[in-house]
Amino acid sequence: MTKNSFEFDNLPDARDGLTRKERIVLYCLHQLQEERGGRNAPTVMLYGRVLEFINISENELQQILQRLSDYNQKSET
Repeated sequence: MTKNSFEFDNLPDARDGLTRKERIVLYCLHQLQEERGGRNAPTVMLYGRVLEFINISENELQQILQRLSDYNQKSET
């Protein structure tokens, strides 16, 4: 991985503020939920899918999920 790709992975998009990593997590989560008939997707399954796109640690995935959860809760209020 080059330095530039790392910088782009963590750079928020001007449209919605999501980073590339966050967008990939949301994409994989959406795919898994569709495959499971709308049911919640286990984190370990999600982690496996995300690893097919990017190399992140389990801890980093948990941090992204927490940020996305916090973002969603703030937008609902």
